[in-house]
Amino acid sequence: MAREVGIVGVGITKFGEVWDRSLRDLGLEAGVKAINDANIASEDIDALYVGIMSPGMFLNQEHVAPLIADWVGVAGTHIPATRVEAADASGGLAIREAWMAIKAGLYDIVVVGGAEKMTDVGDEEALETLSATVDQEWEAFFGATLPSLYAMIARRHMYQYGTTREQLAAVAVKNHKHGSMNPDAQFQSVVDLKTVLSAGPVAEPLGVFDCAPFSDGAAALVLCEWEKAKRISQQPIKITGSGQAGSSLSLSARRDITTFASTSTAAQAALKMAGRTLSDVQVAEVHDSYSIAEILAVEDLGFCKKGEGGAFVESGATALGGRIPINTSGGLKARGHPLGATGIAQAVEIVYQLRGKAGARQVKDAKVGLTHNVGGTGGTCLVHVLEGGA
Repeated sequence: MAREVGIVGVGITKFGEVWDRSLRDLGLEAGVKAINDANIASEDIDALYVGIMSPGMFLNQEHVAPLIADWVGVAGTHIPATRVEAADASGGLAIREAWMAIKAGLYDIVVVGGAEKMTDVGDEEALETLSATVDQEWEAFFGATLPSLYAMIARRHMYQYGTTREQLAAVAVKNHKHGSMNPDAQFQSVVDLKTVLSAGPVAEPLGVFDCAPFSDGAAALVLCEWEKAKRISQQPIKITGSGQAGSSLSLSARRDITTFASTSTAAQAALKMAGRTLSDVQVAEVHDSYSIAEILAVEDLGFCKKGEGGAFVESGATALGGRIPINTSGGLKARGHPLGATGIAQAVEIVYQLRGKAGARQVKDAKVGLTHNVGGTGGTCLVHVLEGGA
C-alpha cells in the first residue's frame, strides 16, 4: 500500500523589511515554531529540505541547507539537509521533494523550510536578482525585467480579452483587505481602487500596487508519514495531491503568453492524484506576484473560463465570502513575497484554514484547499491539494 503524507506542524515569521535579523534568525524562528507545533524533538527528524532562490546574490552566502540545519538545532544529528531552487517556486518544490521522499519510504518525518532575505541589498540589485529568473540571453540581455514581462502579459490579456485596468486593480484591493486580517502580513492596511489606480507606474499597465514587494521572511512545515501523523497530531492535514509542470523559460517560445500551461498541467495532475475536481476546492492560495498573475491563475487553474479572470475577481467571487476565496493570507501582494518562503507560506495558510485557525479570515467549514506556486513567468509550477478532517 502506498504511503501517504500529512502535515503535522507549521511555522511562519512576520514578513516585511526586517533590518535587525539575519536569514538564519528567520529560519530558526519558523523552524522552531513548526517543530513545536508538531510536538516532536530534533532527534525525531529524518531530513531537512530548504527552499531558497538566491542567497548568493542577496547575501553572498551559498551552501545554506547545513546553515539552516545548524540553527534549527538538527546539525548535530547529521541528518541530510538539501537546498531546493526553482526561482520563486523554490518553496513549493521543496514541499514536493520532501513529500516524494516520505512516499518512497526514505524518511518518516521531514522538516521543510523556506526563507529569503531580500532587503539587505538596494531595490535595483534586488530587481536584477529577480530578473535572473527569466531567460538571460533572449530576455534580460535586451532589457526585459520580470515586471516588464508581466506587463507585456497584462497588456496582451487586455487586448485579447478586454481585461481592464480596474480589474487588475481589484486583485490588489482584495488581497490588501485579506492581508489586513493577517498579523504576519507585510502590509496590513486596506487600500481602495482609487489608491491602486493612482499609484506610481512600474511597467505599463502595472503600478506599484500591482507588484508584490521585496520581502524578508521564513516559513516551515513538518511533514510526516500519515499513520504516524495521526498518532502524533490532533489535526494532521493530508497532502492528497501534488503536481509539478514546466514550460519554456522564455515567453517568446510560448504559443500564447496569456496562458501558463504549466499551471493547468500541474493542477490536473494534483487533482487527479487527490481524486478531486476543482469544484471540491473551498480555499486556495495562488501565485499573485503581479496582479495579472492572479488573473491568469484563476483562469488556468479552471475557476473560470480563459479571458474571464478579470471579471471573475472584480465580481467578488475570490474574496472572503465569495464563491472561492483566494489568497486569504493577503497573497504575495500583501502578505509579502520572500521568494523561497512563498510556496511554504501558502501551505501554512491552507493548514490554518483547514484547522479552522485562520481567525477573522477563516473560510467556513473549509475541508479542501489548494496551493499554486510559480517560478518566474511560469517556467516552473507546483500545485498541492491539502485536506483536513481525514
